[in-house]
Amino acid sequence: MKTKQIVIKSKDLNNAKLDALSAIAPQVGFLFGSVSTFENQSFLKKLIDQKPKLQWVGCTTAGEVSQSGVSDDTAVLTAIHFDNPNAKFKIATARIESAEKSEPAGEKLAKDLSTPELRGILVISPGVNVNGSQLVKGITKVTGSRVIVTGGLAGDGGKFQKTFTLSPEGASDNHVVGVGLYGDAIELRHGCMGGWDPFGKTRQVTKSNLNVVFELDGKPALDIYKEYLGEHAKDLPASGLMFPFAILNDKQADTGLIRTILAVDDKAGSLTFAGDVPEGCYVKLMHANTKGLVSGAKGAAEQSITKGGLASSAFAMLISCVGRKLVMGPNVDEEIEAISDVFGSGCALSGFYSYGEISPFLDKVGCQLHNQTMTISYLSER
Repeated sequence: MKTKQIVIKSKDLNNAKLDALSAIAPQVGFLFGSVSTFENQSFLKKLIDQKPKLQWVGCTTAGEVSQSGVSDDTAVLTAIHFDNPNAKFKIATARIESAEKSEPAGEKLAKDLSTPELRGILVISPGVNVNGSQLVKGITKVTGSRVIVTGGLAGDGGKFQKTFTLSPEGASDNHVVGVGLYGDAIELRHGCMGGWDPFGKTRQVTKSNLNVVFELDGKPALDIYKEYLGEHAKDLPASGLMFPFAILNDKQADTGLIRTILAVDDKAGSLTFAGDVPEGCYVKLMHANTKGLVSGAKGAAEQSITKGGLASSAFAMLISCVGRKLVMGPNVDEEIEAISDVFGSGCALSGFYSYGEISPFLDKVGCQLHNQTMTISYLSER
């Protein structure tokens, strides 16, 4: 595997030189960039016109990840050449008509990619007007547990208004993109970890509907949440990104799932989360500091190479939640540095800060939508 990466400031896109990427004769490329990058039609056309030899996928972000660390208002382009002639991949898309129709969109995407040789899918989804939990449910309904599914939901700089994905057909605000990996030539491994600490009393979700929680312990969920947040409550829903919920099972044991609050409804007293929160489950509030989150990122990197060790040449797609970026502030580069230390110089790093992460989580749960994690897709050739 060969990789080549360039980072371009948004204001310099029209003068961008892409010749350096062509030097390795890449077959697929990943673009993670600001909303302004995806609104620059002439730049996107220049990328798309490189098909069929080079096909681009990607999305808008809440912060871009490159070999150099974390940046904003840039475009990070990483091109990949597979040396193994048996390396096979296919790119497909599915339209998400509304959040309520996320599951059938996931089914369609998986069916379009599905063959007996399918081994993995990298998923890049819109970050708004989508139910990530239902999207993953639709994909895994088709693939089952035999196919590794990883990826994440696009961002838009923390505005939660309009996100874009990119496929060889162009940019879209309502299409999920999947890169199917086939056969044994390409290996996809994964890691997913949070680094958040639970605190306070365990509460039961006594009334919910998919990703909207109305009651905790029989009381309005928003009232209880505001009590915990104290002075931070005045900054809701933005401050909710720094105080997610851990999802516990009916025996109050950790499931490995974390949920982030996206919106509050004062009239209904409800909390809207980035993924489903089942009625009857238990939850516990969480908080974090930079040290804990960096440790979690390092742990995710170590997970992803537990089986097989380090490859001599690899590509790692890092998808970290925007809430982690808010907590770490100017120290956010530290979680990327921790991962780089694990993978070494033979691994190209790229990715984005997201509105949700998609990955299995050890042996606790199958593929799920996660929030507030660092999720890593480690790609190499056998």
